Amino acid sequence: MRLVPLVALAALVLAAGSALTAGSRAAELREFDGAYSAAARPNGTVRTFELTAAPAEVTFGDGRRLHVWAYDGTVPGPTLRVRLGDTVRVRFTNHLPQPTTIHWHGVRVPNAMDGVPGVTQPAIQPGGTFTYEFTPKDAGTFWFHPHLRSSEQIERGLFGVLVVEDRVPRPYSREVVWVLDDWLLGRDGEIFPQFNTRHDLMHDGRWGNVVTVNGSTAQHLEVAPGERLRLRLVNVANGRVFQLGLGGLDARVIAVDGLYTARPLDPEAFEIAPGNRLDLDLTMPADAAGRRFTIVDRFRGQTTPLVTVAVEGPPVATPRFAFPVAARVPAWRGRDADAPRLELRLNARAGGPFGIAWTINDVAFDHDMGATPAGVAGMADHAAMMPRPYDLPLGAWSKLRFVNESYRLHPMHIHGLFFKLLARNGVPIDEPFFRDTVLLHAQETVDVATVPLDPGRWMVHCHILEHAESGMMTLVDVH
Repeated sequence: MRLVPLVALAALVLAAGSALTAGSRAAELREFDGAYSAAARPNGTVRTFELTAAPAEVTFGDGRRLHVWAYDGTVPGPTLRVRLGDTVRVRFTNHLPQPTTIHWHGVRVPNAMDGVPGVTQPAIQPGGTFTYEFTPKDAGTFWFHPHLRSSEQIERGLFGVLVVEDRVPRPYSREVVWVLDDWLLGRDGEIFPQFNTRHDLMHDGRWGNVVTVNGSTAQHLEVAPGERLRLRLVNVANGRVFQLGLGGLDARVIAVDGLYTARPLDPEAFEIAPGNRLDLDLTMPADAAGRRFTIVDRFRGQTTPLVTVAVEGPPVATPRFAFPVAARVPAWRGRDADAPRLELRLNARAGGPFGIAWTINDVAFDHDMGATPAGVAGMADHAAMMPRPYDLPLGAWSKLRFVNESYRLHPMHIHGLFFKLLARNGVPIDEPFFRDTVLLHAQETVDVATVPLDPGRWMVHCHILEHAESGMMTLVDVH
């Protein structure tokens, strides 16, 4: 394994940053201008939610009872729905036997609301409370989950959806949220109680033996002929990647990871990695009464039924409006040839509390130290123990390179910003959308570009939760 001294790595980063000329930066920023909002625009409405995390018992998809940890006693947790411009206020109470936090995945929140223990807030201890408050800057499909011992807490059922509607929502017949997940159940029918096993760490995380949509193994959707639906899909699994087979349905992707795409896209071309979201625009044919469609997962060639769509009843009028699309998505063509400001190498080594440590640039992040009840004053001590964050300039164009030196999957997620894919293995790619999570396959190199608009210290990590828990995390300072 290659070892790079921190001083040498810092010099390389600075040299790469200085390679970009002022003229090219200006051109990239002009192309980016107007892609998405730089600031929140509160409308004066405050939407207040009470949210509690606690052990619960729920009815599983086939009628069995399952002991879980849940938000407000349900799995998935509640879908919080607000309008763009609304201020979200969540009064959270922790009744778990462990400390926890809430991270608002994909939402550009003030740094103090990001939910990363020891970095943006102290861990919320059992019996403790915390109030999250923010005004989302973007409309879209987002989700929330713990950012402490996530490989256990999310697997036990702690996840929910945040829908931020457009200021003027499109007149769909209706909207449907599908939460994609899998569960590893033991012979007793309960959640397998061993987490971060050597098998999961050596492979692509914890993959379950039961796949569910909205907690059901037999999700069924009845629609009328002519209905036009907005389907909001969220992958909350620890490690499983989904790839849809639509069974003949005509749907188009209109948003990825919350933000609208520049044009409608084919859903079957997407690999939906842990943390990813897709919004689909689906119109049922007016003459489809009596038909059944089966939507399946076909990742890696294995077919798993997800949802049965039954078209029933008389036809209804189809809402007619243009596909919603992004006002601007920069192409940044040719920028894949630029030297990266920051290169992050992904690999593993023996050692650490789990016997295997997943690393970024040969460093394994000790996330668990943020669980101690040190309070705000103790966060400075935690910060002193953490790896030195990498710098990203606020409001400037930067290229980042992820280099997967391993043979495992790594969906890399960056808090606090969106980015655009530039290239895979040096081959330019012009995706007409932004992301907050990108999947790397074995031995793959991915280049992305970003213009960070939100200052603060933000996490970068693999969203295969076992990889993150064992060290595949780092920090960037945007300033």
